[in-house]
Amino acid sequence: METNRQAWDTLARNGSPFAHVASDEECRYPLKTLDSRGWLPEDVRGLKVLCLAAGGGWQSILYATAGAEVTVVDLSPEMLALDLREAQRRGLNVRTLATSMDDLSMLGDATFDIAHQPVSTCYIPSLSGMYRELARVLKDGGLYISQHKQPGSLQITHRDHRDRYVLGVEYYEQRALPVAADTMYREQGTSEFLHRWDELIGELCRSGFVLEDLVEPRRADLTASPGMAGHRGRFVPPYVRLKARRHRRDSEQTTRIFS
Repeated sequence: METNRQAWDTLARNGSPFAHVASDEECRYPLKTLDSRGWLPEDVRGLKVLCLAAGGGWQSILYATAGAEVTVVDLSPEMLALDLREAQRRGLNVRTLATSMDDLSMLGDATFDIAHQPVSTCYIPSLSGMYRELARVLKDGGLYISQHKQPGSLQITHRDHRDRYVLGVEYYEQRALPVAADTMYREQGTSEFLHRWDELIGELCRSGFVLEDLVEPRRADLTASPGMAGHRGRFVPPYVRLKARRHRRDSEQTTRIFS
């Protein structure tokens, strides 16, 4: 955890593209910026939104601009400083909490209407605790939107002499990923973990969620040369985006009775 905290503090200080605050143009239509697929409600004014592992002044600012009551959680104080700075500059109210995404103990049960998480689950070794915490803090029927690195993409270690992408990491690897020549979708200095599909989706469902939609953002470019992200994306999709909903707690009791 400390490795990733320090890495993201450094990335924030050095102006990483992942520490990109929301622009005026993006804030003009904040929900369209956040949600190109129509997963969010048409109006989020007054809704309580948890931006999970989402520091950096982008997601929180967009939700706050749209009128939501925003809490942003992140491991990196430097990333959260960007949220606070930008919120103050725009006259917005954003609450920040410096904690790991799988420790939400300072947040109350059934508090949030929406939880939105950018690519970040790769920085913790297990998803079960995080999903359980999310299920606890979301209201019944609460929406969870997230994006993750696909396991196949994280298995790639290098490109061979014939420009083929080599799966050099085992699918069932549980340790932190080794240093690899292919750093296309790896953030400098971080410690990352591969999560299998039965963890990404199965554990989500077992924790109290119903999966409503799944998309793979297209990163393929037929004109891209080897070594470019668009070329790599033709063979292995790097991301998956999930829309899930917290099912009713009384339905969990019914399941236990009849299981």
